[in-house]
Amino acid sequence: MHSIIEQYLKSNAFSKLIGMQFTIIKPGEIKYQLNVTPNHLATPNAAHGGLVSALVDGALGVAGLSLVCSDNKVVSTVEYKINFLKPVTLNDVLIAHAKVLTSGKRILIIECEVFTNNNNNLVAKAIGTFNAYDAVKAGYVL
Repeated sequence: MHSIIEQYLKSNAFSKLIGMQFTIIKPGEIKYQLNVTPNHLATPNAAHGGLVSALVDGALGVAGLSLVCSDNKVVSTVEYKINFLKPVTLNDVLIAHAKVLTSGKRILIIECEVFTNNNNNLVAKAIGTFNAYDAVKAGYVL
């Protein structure tokens, strides 16, 4: 595993707080998983949309990071658009699949789909723009 990815795992307290875990399929393509707990609910049964948004932002970002880390770069979110297609409920296991569509010197376009593991429903779809920049500027040690 690349040292930037290792440092990202150690420093990303937010992902740990909400319980997100990722797997790199290949550079530029990842899967992120999250188990929906009572702490994630906005209503008695439904998860807060911000939970799904956080999962999507993380998945988009790690897909980009997995592609550019070999150039000692990291990524930051410029923008993303998300469509919520179905509700997410207590005990759902969310699987976000993100993939880089295009990448230039600095700009990456990345897509993400979020499914529930228990019934494989597509619950959200997103596309985002990310900026790649020198990892040292973000505090990483090379």
